[in-house]
Amino acid sequence: MPDLSRMRRDYDAGRLTEEDLAPTWVEQFDRWFADAVAAELPEPNAVVLATADADGAPDARIVLMKGYGADGLIFGTSYASAKGAHLAVNPRAALVFPWHPLQRQVRVTGRVERIGDTASDALWDPRPRGSQLAAAASLQSTVVDSRRELEERVRRLDEETPEGKVPRPAVWGGYRVVPERVEFWQGGADRLHDRIRFVRDDVEGGGWIVQRLAP
Repeated sequence: MPDLSRMRRDYDAGRLTEEDLAPTWVEQFDRWFADAVAAELPEPNAVVLATADADGAPDARIVLMKGYGADGLIFGTSYASAKGAHLAVNPRAALVFPWHPLQRQVRVTGRVERIGDTASDALWDPRPRGSQLAAAASLQSTVVDSRRELEERVRRLDEETPEGKVPRPAVWGGYRVVPERVEFWQGGADRLHDRIRFVRDDVEGGGWIVQRLAP
């Protein structure tokens, strides 16, 4: 086993100061997301999504963010999946964008809501037919006997569905994470990282407070 105590690197890619911060969290996120795309990071919209069940037992996985704006960040999945079941009883989540090559993270926590049929259709329709077939045929998060079983389900659905787009299953749709806290983390030399977060201030009519956190 490698000596993990010595497996480290110093962070020297830049700083994040209050003077350089955008006026809103979504404008700051837009800047950093543009940087991630420009740097040609693999899957810059890949994000760790953490949820918890009714007993508070946590779970996490990586999903693809499919949209964002001042009202929140969007992803799509099966409502019957493990995360869908969690969100049905505990509609809160945490997100982490791990942009390691830029020595940056963005962390989001907040409540979660479904985005509705029309918006869900807009997420589903651009997907390639093969991706639609797989999503429609798979009973996500359930136990299956073999990969062959999955492939057979996809094959049958392919034969039963006319050429072109596959209709969105009623069990599949989009969710929006409505932020209550958004933290921008920039790695710093000697582990003196910059951590600045926007916190929703419900007392002041839904405005935002900016705070610096100790690393």
